[in-house]
Amino acid sequence: LPTPEATFRLLHYREIETGLDYLALLLGNPQDQAYPLLRLHSACMTGDLFGSQRCDCQAQMHTALQTIAVEGHGILLYMPQEGRGIGLASKLQAYRLQEQGYDTIEANEHLGYRADMRTYDTAAEILHDLGITSARLLTNNPAKIEALRTRTIRVERVALETAPTGDNRHYLQTKRQRFGHLLSTLSELPVTTQP
Repeated sequence: LPTPEATFRLLHYREIETGLDYLALLLGNPQDQAYPLLRLHSACMTGDLFGSQRCDCQAQMHTALQTIAVEGHGILLYMPQEGRGIGLASKLQAYRLQEQGYDTIEANEHLGYRADMRTYDTAAEILHDLGITSARLLTNNPAKIEALRTRTIRVERVALETAPTGDNRHYLQTKRQRFGHLLSTLSELPVTTQP
């Protein structure tokens, strides 16, 4: 798959129970590396496809691909977990609630969901299928690190921070303050209470 960053091998996986599609973009021979770069990227149609500034998804995806390209090997696993696993329709409902002042967690909970509905069992199975038992995970999310570790994948973290924008500051602050995301670029920004 030729991309602006590099030409990746593209592998398709389908989750048997749900029929959901996963894509693995591989560069080089990551299975031959002791700790290859890895990005677990949850699908974000509004961000990844349309460039929504409400989140940092597209910027993180492209930064991860660039980082992998510079290194010459690695994997980006694109996972069907729209809206932290609540699906596109519910995510759009959550957006409406956020426009009324809810933060991203409050909106999901108001709709009857947990703050984060994602699971990483299938991701771990795919990684094992690819021969990956350890990785340098491009993430700011401690939950992703722990999820892979509990599924027998050794993980070292590599920060994946992108520049905050006026439109996504509140979202990023919520991720840092309520999810414990490791975001140092926000340390100099004032804390806001409204999106």
